[in-house]
Amino acid sequence: METKGMIALITGASRGIGESIAIRLAAMGMQIVITGRDADKLEMLKDHIQKIAPKPHIIVADISAPDTPGRLIGETIQMFGGIDLLVNNAGYAISKSLEETDYHEWDHSMAVNARAPFFICKEAIPYLRESACATIINISSVVGRLGYVHQAAYAASKHALMGFSKVLAKEVQPLGIRVHTIAPGGVATDMVKTMRADIDESQLIQPEEIADIVEFFLRHRGNAMIDNIDVRRANGTPFA
Repeated sequence: METKGMIALITGASRGIGESIAIRLAAMGMQIVITGRDADKLEMLKDHIQKIAPKPHIIVADISAPDTPGRLIGETIQMFGGIDLLVNNAGYAISKSLEETDYHEWDHSMAVNARAPFFICKEAIPYLRESACATIINISSVVGRLGYVHQAAYAASKHALMGFSKVLAKEVQPLGIRVHTIAPGGVATDMVKTMRADIDESQLIQPEEIADIVEFFLRHRGNAMIDNIDVRRANGTPFA
């Protein structure tokens, strides 16, 4: 599929997986909107991207705020006139036992990992339906299908993300919108250092490897449809 000129929105783009995906999409000739909370990091990414692609649009936003989904899609449409690709990547995780997890931590996990992507998708659908190559990619996690000690809130939120993604895929299929999820194990990001300090860093999946999968989805838009890709560490257990 021809990707040059496509319009993409990537959440959680200031670092890690989101940053790598944004750089890859820019290299593929896309016009991109990058969003996150860290304005300085986004400006650095913008400077990097401008060397290989047209100037990206930055939106500094708290993904957990109720008005953020409408704002992200509204600014994307105002800036570029449409949207072809939505990548819900922003994530939040804590490493605490269920007994230690408080209401704020539970609510914030659900707001960032489940509620925000749910309503960003909702806001985007009216515009994605106008695209000839409409795609939604939700970045989940291995904990979206498994459970790990001290990750109850994170696991619950990622299970919710996987659940609504399955329903969404069926609902928008008649509109020509494709929904994919990517569920990686340990990726070399700031988050994994907090959540899985036990993993040897040399064995972690690189963010660029997740960007490879995103590119594959977009380059190979044929009759075969991939709903979800589970990604594990080559030197890890078969489950993570």
